[in-house]
Amino acid sequence: MIVKMIVNEMVKWLARGAMVAAGMATVMVSASAETKKYQVYLSMSYVGNGWQNEATNTITAMAKYYGDQVDLHVQVAGPVAQKQIQQINSMVQAGANAIIVYPISPTALNAAIKNACDKGVVVFAYDSMVTEPCAYNVHPDQYQMASAAAEWVAKKIDHKGNILLVTGVPGTTVDTDRVRGYREVIAKYPGMKIVGEVNGMWSLAIIEKVITEFMATHKWSDIDGIIGTGGGWTAWQQEVAMGVKKLTPYGSDAANATRVAMLPEGSIPDTKLPYTPMGAPGISVDSPPVSGALALKLALKVLGGDKSVPKDTLVPIVEVSSDNIRLCTEGSWVEMKNGCNVFDPKLINTDYVDNIYLPDTPEIGLKAAMFGEPEPKM
Repeated sequence: MIVKMIVNEMVKWLARGAMVAAGMATVMVSASAETKKYQVYLSMSYVGNGWQNEATNTITAMAKYYGDQVDLHVQVAGPVAQKQIQQINSMVQAGANAIIVYPISPTALNAAIKNACDKGVVVFAYDSMVTEPCAYNVHPDQYQMASAAAEWVAKKIDHKGNILLVTGVPGTTVDTDRVRGYREVIAKYPGMKIVGEVNGMWSLAIIEKVITEFMATHKWSDIDGIIGTGGGWTAWQQEVAMGVKKLTPYGSDAANATRVAMLPEGSIPDTKLPYTPMGAPGISVDSPPVSGALALKLALKVLGGDKSVPKDTLVPIVEVSSDNIRLCTEGSWVEMKNGCNVFDPKLINTDYVDNIYLPDTPEIGLKAAMFGEPEPKM
């Protein structure tokens, strides 16, 4: 029943994101006859989760905020490198001034990116990186993020016990760097060992499925900690359904459902299982989906002649645990700047992530992540 609920919810929001993207591909911001706008293309690869929906929405919002400068066009390649290569080549032929890309591979797109650069197109990759020197990368330190989550779990279980590892979309630098971080921390402690590994593809629905399949032949009492890319909430609600009283420490994602579960029981009125505060033991750390919006903002600077934009922009990450978790009431950029980092379930989808605040993107708040609408102009 819970899997069905999550899948239905994802279908609903993916459909909504598709409608937003379709609108962006045609009208997005009404063009002015007097003003020539930059033609900016977004090349998406894997789109099977709330994070990617949010990333698209925040890029949409950034384009609207700078609507006097930008016409934004969106294309989705899926997890197929050759299709993404073809799309990038087509974008160049269509007259792109800038391409913002979520790359499915760090190297496979390099020739297409180099061709774009040679023709004067500015190329930015966000979250997942590319190795072509002419491109710009905007991303968090995925290895550091994973290491911090794994160290938190290790400390929580006194550096000994059985670990279930959850991995993400293979082939991306995000998954490669995170898995390396997880494994290297676990290898430091002889008392810790990985007893199971499941691939969740960064999707709450898929993670629930693969954890359920794994637990069909294991007991929760045999798992001391879970480390991985997503699914804290999916594991905890399964434990609650099984009557487990002491929930498993999870070094996890920033999905709102996960952070809500980390809040003290009863702290949000009118909520019920499975989407409710559980007092769950976790550390929530994840890639900010707003990195794509920041990439667009920086691309506009480069197009405007700003030579100071670095080729590599490191996006800050924030670790959220029971020590610093704080409920937002409205989700404005200003409110998030003041320290709130989780939303009432009525305000946001379960698998949408909460870490949408960046100091350099005051254009982006909760409305941007949910609906592609920027913050009011200052």
